[in-house]
Amino acid sequence: MNLTVYTSAWCRDCRAAKEFLKKNNIPFEEIDIETNPEAADEVLRHVGKRAIPQFVLDGKWVQPYRPGKGFLYKEMSELFGVVPDCRGNNQAG
Repeated sequence: MNLTVYTSAWCRDCRAAKEFLKKNNIPFEEIDIETNPEAADEVLRHVGKRAIPQFVLDGKWVQPYRPGKGFLYKEMSELFGVVPDCRGNNQAG
């Protein structure tokens, strides 16, 4: 699996996305669109706006959040095969 995450330091949903990935031991490469203008242009080309966070999973663009709703924990858990443990916490499975 190859995962790239387009983010920025000011983005709350980006922080939630990275926390989810780290908590579940899902490796990823992070690209900050604020420090890399070419990355911002790449997001714009694929998404139509500078909307972050964005995941690129094995070449497929995935938006892991919904405006006004935040990070999509349930959908991303299903996408990455993360299942709740007996305490209700997520773990990669």
